[in-house]
Amino acid sequence: MKEILREIGMIARALDSISNLEFKEYDLTKGQYLYLVRICESPGIIQEKVAEMIKVDRTTASRAIKKLELNGFIEKRDDEQNKKIKKLFPTEKGKTVYPIIKRENDHSNQVALAGFTDNEIEVIFKLLQKVRQNVEVDWEAVKKGHKRTY
Repeated sequence: MKEILREIGMIARALDSISNLEFKEYDLTKGQYLYLVRICESPGIIQEKVAEMIKVDRTTASRAIKKLELNGFIEKRDDEQNKKIKKLFPTEKGKTVYPIIKRENDHSNQVALAGFTDNEIEVIFKLLQKVRQNVEVDWEAVKKGHKRTY
């Protein structure tokens, strides 16, 4: 069997390393840009939803979100109906950095997909979505304390 997940992992780690180095000058480190993008694209989102979108546990998300808040990229606001719920919003600083992150992401997509036809890109996208959906089943189960059967 081909080591597809190994290839996907190498691609993801390489792009993450590039992003972390490039965004260091904006005080964004260790994947914080991922959280900031989701918050900028969905102002008012709650922390649990961000964690779910990025596929990390709540503790990891909490740490990253706390750093983003301390560094002035986002702010937490009480939900109007339920004061226990904290909604996340980008600050002006966050909104200023977002287009830079988006530009880097668009460039990385162009580099990664250079030489592919539009049809091939669509096929890759659909296949990767299917891989993600397959993995999500195990991710949800393990997250709830279940063990996978090998």
